[in-house]
Amino acid sequence: MTIGQGLDPCTYAALEVLEELVRTVAHREIMPRFGASGSRLKADGSLVTAADTAVQAWLAEELRIRWPQFGMMGEEMPETEQHASLRSARGLWCLDPLDGTTNFVNGLPFFAVSLALLQDGEPVLGLIYDPVREECFKALRGQGAWLNTRRLNGPERSPALRRCVALVDLKRLKPRLAGQLGVDPPYRSQRSFGSCALDWCWLAAGRAQLYVHGGQKLWDYAAGSLILRETGGVAMTLEGAPLPYGQLAPSSALAACSGDLYEAWRAWITHNA
Repeated sequence: MTIGQGLDPCTYAALEVLEELVRTVAHREIMPRFGASGSRLKADGSLVTAADTAVQAWLAEELRIRWPQFGMMGEEMPETEQHASLRSARGLWCLDPLDGTTNFVNGLPFFAVSLALLQDGEPVLGLIYDPVREECFKALRGQGAWLNTRRLNGPERSPALRRCVALVDLKRLKPRLAGQLGVDPPYRSQRSFGSCALDWCWLAAGRAQLYVHGGQKLWDYAAGSLILRETGGVAMTLEGAPLPYGQLAPSSALAACSGDLYEAWRAWITHNA
């Protein structure tokens, strides 16, 4: 029997199998191409490389062998197939084979593989692997989150808003809000690294405390938002609605590493949006 075949996917044992699969394909298909990969433009203006397509094809087959009951949606699938996949009844793997492709193409060491399992319109499993740092962030709904083998927990005490580091994608925000964040931010400092998946993970790991993004796709936030939630963090849309896990249209995201910090962050955003 193939390793992992028949395992309940919502167990730590299954997470270990998935981690080994993702580590294997990342070091086989992504890292040998880093710094030496050509790319082409997709219809939406984003980049795709041979690494994106190779990782997606290999993982799709490995997941099909082990869990044939679940559907599969990858970023590099045609949009018609993505829409059809969303109707998968028993569960859906949601894959970004290489989040941060622009970084990857330009030699910037900040990119990752992101994989989530969606059931009943919610993520129940999330795994994000950074092959440069060999860091695997993972979570199971209601069971916790881990960085490699270390359990991740939220801050024991939330800092004041003015002492926080924020992860901010200014170019996707509305001009008024982006302008306010640029000239009079409520936090101490801000960063923008170019991989949504790793942004969520670094927030969950306490490397930053606040997050705002004007529009990201389901495969950008499905795994990472679960990892954050399992550490006690909070994430909603900029309008204050739950993140949508059943659509392909981009969604905004507003998040913080704790509930009280989220409320302070949201109050500032609401006043300045």
